[in-house]
Amino acid sequence: MKPLASAQTRLEHLDDGRLRLSIVHDVLHGVTPSMLVWWFTHLEGVMEFEGAHHERYRIWHPHDHVSLRYAKRSGAGIGPGSVFHITEYLGRNPDHLVDVHTRVERLDEGGFRHRPRVAGLSPVVMDYRFTRVPGGTLYENSLVLGFAHRAARPLNERLRRRFIPDAKGHAWLLHNVEEVGNLEFFLPRLIEAESGRGPTRVALPG
Repeated sequence: MKPLASAQTRLEHLDDGRLRLSIVHDVLHGVTPSMLVWWFTHLEGVMEFEGAHHERYRIWHPHDHVSLRYAKRSGAGIGPGSVFHITEYLGRNPDHLVDVHTRVERLDEGGFRHRPRVAGLSPVVMDYRFTRVPGGTLYENSLVLGFAHRAARPLNERLRRRFIPDAKGHAWLLHNVEEVGNLEFFLPRLIEAESGRGPTRVALPG
């Protein structure tokens, strides 16, 4: 997977107490925005790797990812209104468990936005932007925790300390750089195999 230094990352404490994590990733070579839409609508299921079948979600980040399921679909597919149930450990650290249901607000070739629900609230917005560039896709994303109002500062600071202290924020940045960067190493071949005739077999580098 790509190293942290391959991307531009920032952790910011905003004036109203919110936390903002943002990343401008290295270009995803050979990956188009339409491939990214396909990926987020086909996260469930298995793929064959080194003679064994593995959950696709685990291949995406073999160290941190635990499971993903579509807890709710929008109509017959996956899109705005769908709910993902995501379980993962950021940085392979048991103290950085993420186990959330998150509601999709946008999913198209321009980007992906969803809102995880924690403690009965939806104080987190995760926003992804896809831009087609020569040779691939520029992938930019951010996570913002808290409510956009100065009066909410005390609440925002409590939310930050409880759910995403700085150590967990830095772990999220590394995790995201690793998983997004990993897409170029398997996604084009997975889609090619899925569109062919026969079982999905993908040989990953290394």
